[in-house]
Amino acid sequence: GRPDASVPPSGVSCSGCGAELQCRDGAGPGFVPAEKYRSLSEGPAGAAGLRGAVCQRCWQLAHYGRALRLQLPPEQHRQVVSAALRRPPRHGRGPLLLYLLDVLELPDPVLPQLPGLLGPDVAAAGLLVVGNKVDLLPADSPGHLGRLRQRVVAACAQAGLRGAPLVDVRLVSAKTGFGLEGLISRLQRSWKCAGDVYLLGATNSGKSTLFNILLHSDYCKSRAPDIIDRATVSSWPGTTLNLLKFPIINPTCDRIFRRQERLKQEATKTEDQLSSEEKKYLNHLKKQGYLVGEVGRTFQQQKSSPVVDFDPDMLSYSIDEDPRRTPGKREEREEFSYNEVKDARWCFDTPGIIKENCVLNLLTEKEVKLVLPTHAIIPRTFILKPGMVLFLAALGRVDYLQGEKPAWFSVMASNLLPVRIATLSNADAIYEKHAGQELLKVPMGGEERMKEFPPLVPQDITLKGVGTTEAVADIKLSSAGWVAVTAHVEQELLLRAYTPKGTTLVVREPPLLPYISTIRGARIAGTAAYRTKKPPSIVENLKITGRR
Repeated sequence: GRPDASVPPSGVSCSGCGAELQCRDGAGPGFVPAEKYRSLSEGPAGAAGLRGAVCQRCWQLAHYGRALRLQLPPEQHRQVVSAALRRPPRHGRGPLLLYLLDVLELPDPVLPQLPGLLGPDVAAAGLLVVGNKVDLLPADSPGHLGRLRQRVVAACAQAGLRGAPLVDVRLVSAKTGFGLEGLISRLQRSWKCAGDVYLLGATNSGKSTLFNILLHSDYCKSRAPDIIDRATVSSWPGTTLNLLKFPIINPTCDRIFRRQERLKQEATKTEDQLSSEEKKYLNHLKKQGYLVGEVGRTFQQQKSSPVVDFDPDMLSYSIDEDPRRTPGKREEREEFSYNEVKDARWCFDTPGIIKENCVLNLLTEKEVKLVLPTHAIIPRTFILKPGMVLFLAALGRVDYLQGEKPAWFSVMASNLLPVRIATLSNADAIYEKHAGQELLKVPMGGEERMKEFPPLVPQDITLKGVGTTEAVADIKLSSAGWVAVTAHVEQELLLRAYTPKGTTLVVREPPLLPYISTIRGARIAGTAAYRTKKPPSIVENLKITGRR
């Protein structure tokens, strides 16, 4: 579609990303092709006819998984978030900040920037930190969720958060629903409806997914899902370009009681009592994550029976003709009444803050889809001797340079990324020959792609083993994944790890999943690899054979 610079901006926000809809700049946020823009805005409703429409970028993301490149610098994302947080307090109280972080990315690269975003003049009433994507990580030992929560608490302390009091730390999966009913109960019990709530976090942390879940939960006014459209969800960084919002329901004593009764009733169910559709959806979630939950609704808006508008002309065309609808009046969208929103508290979804020095910033959309894990990560463990090399696609490399005994290297990354084992003598030749090709897979595009891709740069690492079942550290290869290193007690290892130039390599001590090397099968004869093993999924609040 073409732009038309003569048409002024609409003043109407895209219902997918929150950007102002416009047809002036094809490379700018909120662009709608001029022809489509006019067809929607030149009716009797005027610019209001654009309400509910999405921009070209959201349309491509939602229907084709393709991202249009936008001329939107990371600083503009920060400006939108910072300006929103600096708004004067509504209802006499500052907002609650709901900060979402990706537990796979610990230590979170954006968390230390939060005090700078707030500034000295922002009086936030509280900070609730939510660790997302726990469904992707297997339980390496009993109590692993408690240990993960402590890692998130430690990351908050390390970031030196002093701009707002830390209310709580929760672990959830916005995708599978795990922990979300508990999060909603926590918000309603402690925050009630005292003020607005802002969802904050880095790109790809899952904010838009959480926003959509909360929109269809007991946290939102019952009529809102019929009026407010869902946020666009995509693996492409920076999906939300402006502020999306929904009104928070007032958790009165009666509503809290009815909600608790529903949760108690649902907790008594067994899998056998689920309907066929519920079982099908549950099995779908089990394939995607290790931890599964369900988010229900207590307060439903009663809908009247729809009136069928029967058009006999639609049935009177031949097989060679295209059906053409007779012109009729545009379907009217529901709107909130003044009384419904005059004193409302709102939950805002803010733009994701771009992570600097991140490997995802170097990748194409196809490559991002391969690198970001969307299903439960299956650990892949290898036993390496000194002089051996591990490649994670062409995005990371770990050389075992010196050590007295073999050590175990467990890879936690997208199941779609290949892991290749080589020797020091031929590793450089393998990378030179296969980077950009099918063997290493990402990046993809052959020699031409690798000409523009930054070279791998090394960093030497010294570790001392703590036992053959417990990892000493994770070598985090930017956002491509990490390698947990397990070695004999007191054994010193000299390693050399590589990531693309301009990206961050982190040695994470203590490791996120210290016993991850124990989740493995038998060793494959004649190779350095062990057979993989996928632990079973756990369903929250569902009885199994008569037991919780």
